[in-house]
Amino acid sequence: MGPKLNIDVYFDLVCPWCLIGKAQLDRARQRLAAERPDVQVDVTWHSVQLVPHVPPEGWPFAAFYLQRLGSEEAVLRRQAQVREAAMAAGVRVNFDRIKVFPSTRLAHTLVQVVQERQPAAVEPLLDQLFKGYFEHGVLLGDEAALQQLARNAGVADDLIAHALGPAALPPMFPGVAGMGVPLFAFNGAHMVSGAQAADVLVHAMRQSLDVN
Repeated sequence: MGPKLNIDVYFDLVCPWCLIGKAQLDRARQRLAAERPDVQVDVTWHSVQLVPHVPPEGWPFAAFYLQRLGSEEAVLRRQAQVREAAMAAGVRVNFDRIKVFPSTRLAHTLVQVVQERQPAAVEPLLDQLFKGYFEHGVLLGDEAALQQLARNAGVADDLIAHALGPAALPPMFPGVAGMGVPLFAFNGAHMVSGAQAADVLVHAMRQSLDVN
């Protein structure tokens, strides 16, 4: 058996930097696979709700970010920064389509249940959730929307019903105080914070493999 690389990713579905970070991680994993095909890579996705007390119906997106950043100018600057980083990572962010800042409790529950019971579908599901929200403005707090995105990702219908049912719903997904996302941990030792370029992530992967 070849060397193993365990990657832990802490993320929130409404964080554009997590969308970008996942895209860069995908690139980094492709590069590592090309140069080290003997390495077995396992990724675990850890849900974090950065704003855990959003009501089920969500908040108006524009008003939320205006309050968070303080001025229209600051919002425009941040959105331009995000769009530029997204384009460089090969993903799209259409802020004009996002009308609601949602509660992600149901969506995170879906991710965690799928990761546990149908792990091959968790990354297609994450791609559907990120693309649905940031590219098309899909409301991630809406059960019907989540059902459709999960089906698009190939998640089994009975698993979707279980994940979105009351029995599966945890209280919330808190992070550690002061934690920023995305956060990547490689073999429990090398940490990379933020939506870093694929080069940075590949370097951390190599270091982790050299240590182990």
